[in-house]
Amino acid sequence: MKKIAIIGAGISGLFFANLLEKDKSFAYKIFEKKNSLDLNNGYGIQLSVNSINFLNKVGFHKINSSDVYFPKKVNFFDAKKSKKICDVDLSQFNNQSNRYTTLKRSKLIKFLLENIPKEKLIFNSDLIDIKDQDKLSLLFRDKENEEFDYLVAADGVYSRTKQILFKKEGLPKYFNSIAIRGNIHNFENLDISIYLGENFHFVIYPINQNKEFNFISIVRKELIENEISSKNLFNDNTFINNLLNQISNKSNINLTERVKEIKCFPIFVSKKIQIPNSKNIFLTGDAFYSFSPSFAQGASQSIEAANELFNDLKNNSSKYNEARIFKTKQINNRSLINHFAFHLSSPLNIFFRNILLKYLTKNKSFLEKYLGKIYNS
Repeated sequence: MKKIAIIGAGISGLFFANLLEKDKSFAYKIFEKKNSLDLNNGYGIQLSVNSINFLNKVGFHKINSSDVYFPKKVNFFDAKKSKKICDVDLSQFNNQSNRYTTLKRSKLIKFLLENIPKEKLIFNSDLIDIKDQDKLSLLFRDKENEEFDYLVAADGVYSRTKQILFKKEGLPKYFNSIAIRGNIHNFENLDISIYLGENFHFVIYPINQNKEFNFISIVRKELIENEISSKNLFNDNTFINNLLNQISNKSNINLTERVKEIKCFPIFVSKKIQIPNSKNIFLTGDAFYSFSPSFAQGASQSIEAANELFNDLKNNSSKYNEARIFKTKQINNRSLINHFAFHLSSPLNIFFRNILLKYLTKNKSFLEKYLGKIYNS
């Protein structure tokens, strides 16, 4: 039986392990650098129909109904006036079994962990070297070498595996933007609401049936190298409050009073798509490619990529990288278009953008090409 090492216990790594548990074609271990997983944070994720379809194959449809929400629309607003621009009907992409879903990330992680034997998840496992000989020999800090037939790197945007394989080229780049996350209770709109502002946008959406909402804002922000690498800066309450005040002052919602449990972090994206030279090493999720977060496909693509890789290994095929490159380019182009359009500052450009949004969000042919091809893959 072939042995697989999975590096990283995030969404992609854990979902891939769930597929292996259902099939039993391979033996595997998951190696996680942290000493535990946070199962209490309240921050949300969006899952489009493509990923829900795959999750349901490992029992996701049995999750407690109060822990998920099924938004029907995406509503676009002018942040300054809270005036609605237009909306997109998400339900047109749903089918009888699979619906666009929002929930807490921690709830999904907890669900994925339930199907994995504890002995197969090894914490405090910091990968420091890979030797590709007859088999892959992995060296972990403070642990002995271990040999595997395959290595699946699912260790996120700051992937240690990529740094080992590609050196400095494996490091991500700062996207000149900062993300602010938080939680809101009892927001008035029960669908996904996107507020477009000058050099920022924020999104509010329900994450369960208990009137809890996720808040995420992307703010354009150029920083010098010392600021980018400073962990203290993004934990500094004054810095975070100043950012939130800047957004709040340019919107019609008093965010400083409504957003709680705020966290702030710089956004990093992949420099380019990189494929390992070894035919037995694979990248998946954000380790394969990390997008700008303006198309809400990070979690869904992590699940979709893991499913593609599982099928590739099971069928002894070699189509994974080619298919993933194609899909990654599609997602990345849409993410960059959204990021640009959401952050316009010129009143004239905003005027024409809003007219175009009203037209495109009701154009079925455009929606099928722009969203349907992604959501229903």
